[in-house]
Amino acid sequence: MNRYLVRALFLLLLCFPAMTVQAQQKDVPRRGEGITTFLQRHGRSPRKYYAAFIELNRDKLGRSRELRLGVSYVIPPLESAAEGKRKSRRSYVNEPLFGKRFDDVKVTSNRLAGCCFYVVSGHGGPDPGAIGRVGKHELHEDEYAYDIALRLARYLLQEGADVRIIIRDAKDGIRNDAYLSNSKRETCMGDPIPLNQVRRLQQRCDKINALYARDRKKYSYCRAIFIHVDSQGKGKQMDVYFYHSAGSKLGKRLATSMRSTFKTKYGIHQPNRGFTGTVSERGLYVLRNTTPVSVFVELGNIQNQFDLRRLIDSSNREALAKWLKDGFVKDVKQ
Repeated sequence: MNRYLVRALFLLLLCFPAMTVQAQQKDVPRRGEGITTFLQRHGRSPRKYYAAFIELNRDKLGRSRELRLGVSYVIPPLESAAEGKRKSRRSYVNEPLFGKRFDDVKVTSNRLAGCCFYVVSGHGGPDPGAIGRVGKHELHEDEYAYDIALRLARYLLQEGADVRIIIRDAKDGIRNDAYLSNSKRETCMGDPIPLNQVRRLQQRCDKINALYARDRKKYSYCRAIFIHVDSQGKGKQMDVYFYHSAGSKLGKRLATSMRSTFKTKYGIHQPNRGFTGTVSERGLYVLRNTTPVSVFVELGNIQNQFDLRRLIDSSNREALAKWLKDGFVKDVKQ
């Protein structure tokens, strides 16, 4: 055999064990250490390496993904500069549900990489939800909730997340009209929406739970959001309210992150107005029967003329969606 070839093979064998050790670097956690601090201690950005850590150590984690003392965990290998550059290249996602003007979505961030969201607009199909009126225009809750849900889904995709849009309309995309046309076309991911309320709500819960049973094995963070518009007396002006299921610590944390984000945004954009939206437990059907951590959002009172401005102006609908997205980002950081 050519002596240069022998020498090359010898050097390769010397390097191979070292590469293997680097790829399988392990350590045990310190007392009180979670995944985030464990990764930080080993020079890994949690935002970048969290999902990889879960994938490498899934069978060793506790029920709530806590680290166990005395257990050795694989540390994700550091990416090379070339790998990092390749992964950071901006890509596009196409979602026809957004409509022809908005269907191409540029992914500009990885802040929500490794996250999966179930975005649910309230009512739909045979049920319009709450109904408001402005002059000759009849405003249906399901149309405005759906428009904001699509905008939120688009923002989440831009941040690198995966999104499941549960309630869908094959014709209506993101619309900038003030008065959104009403229809009964909405489906639950292609299935007709029942008229019976319990069956209607159970249908979307079943769809989310079936998706989550698969998604929880792949994603480090899965959350559902139900988007609604309330109907109260015409004189009652309401801020955005957030509900979580009883006893859900993570649900309460998410709802609190949302409220905190909205309070900050109102402080910036309307500093003299104040913000009175609250976080509370509610025994709502979808919160009780949905498996992933969930938040239920009421965006205002469709009967109140001041709250209607929040819905009719498309730039306000865009801001609501963006702030909901920012609330998710804040919760993920925690």
